[in-house]
Amino acid sequence: MEYRTLGRSGLKISVLSMGTFSFGGKGDFAMVAKQGVDEARRLVDTCIDGGINVFDTSNMYSAGRSEEILGEVLEGRRDKVLISSKARMRIGDGPNDEGVSRYHLIRECERSLKRLRTDHIDIYFMHEWDGLTPLEEMLSALDTLVAQGKIRYIGCSNYSGWHIMKALGVSDLRQYPRFVTQQIHYTLEAREAEYELLPISVDQGLGVMVWSPLAAGLLSGAFRRDAKPADSRQAAGWSEPPIRDENRLWNIVDALVDIAGKREVSPAQIALAWTLSRPGITSLVVGGLTPGHFSDNIAAVDLVLTASELEQLNLVSRVPYIYPYWHQHNFARDRFCAGDWALHASYQDLGNI
Repeated sequence: MEYRTLGRSGLKISVLSMGTFSFGGKGDFAMVAKQGVDEARRLVDTCIDGGINVFDTSNMYSAGRSEEILGEVLEGRRDKVLISSKARMRIGDGPNDEGVSRYHLIRECERSLKRLRTDHIDIYFMHEWDGLTPLEEMLSALDTLVAQGKIRYIGCSNYSGWHIMKALGVSDLRQYPRFVTQQIHYTLEAREAEYELLPISVDQGLGVMVWSPLAAGLLSGAFRRDAKPADSRQAAGWSEPPIRDENRLWNIVDALVDIAGKREVSPAQIALAWTLSRPGITSLVVGGLTPGHFSDNIAAVDLVLTASELEQLNLVSRVPYIYPYWHQHNFARDRFCAGDWALHASYQDLGNI
């Protein structure tokens, strides 16, 4: 296993994290899986044996049941691993059962601690933007939780670029804790994060943890143009992530299958290796239904793609060169910083546009 430093912190985390989205199976989460304690324990054991040291959950996964199962499975070895959890999403019918108000965050953190059977959460993510709560209130509440020892580091998830920069500005101005990481969706199929989120991470020293790095299994090799598993979450009605151009998706899958066949590895390993090669990436939050799924994912850590393989994947998947980026490509690329190149490096083969 490889370990990378998380943002500007001193925390070392494994380049693969274990996602526990499938633990519990309550409500809509049953479309993914219904893993109970015994099944979860086998999967966690596989991940720990493979060197994974981060286990990711949320207060809203299966209405808290994911946290409960993870807490039970990790009991007795909690001090050997890191836990990340989240708050912000609606978890009840009350007017304060969502958001990032001081009331909601402190209450939900304390509830999560009880479910997880621990006295602290290592990385606490704001699961989504809340434009109604002042950032000063959110960051002050997180500052309180850090001072109380209930959380160690803070992060954001699913923020846009200006949301992140505004939050970092308030943190610096008010001397509140600063996000050390963001958790985002980023895959060969979904590269929109390259427009702003990856450049911000490189420039501002944020770690990047990627959720659903195989696009809910679409990049695993199990899905082809003419083969869509009947027992998949998509067949059950799961619609995340949205696929806006199916032909592009299958062209990407074709490229993954082609490279994987020549390497004699799985398409999933190729997809994960590509993502781990991208600027700013710290860890990929992988899920799985069997120990074999996790073992296959872990094998991707040692896979290094060649320049020609990276170029093949880049050309079949890169996003449109929208304004102002094509204009910067034409007139500013001799003065780009590392953050700029997180996007523009994918277009170096182009002349002036």
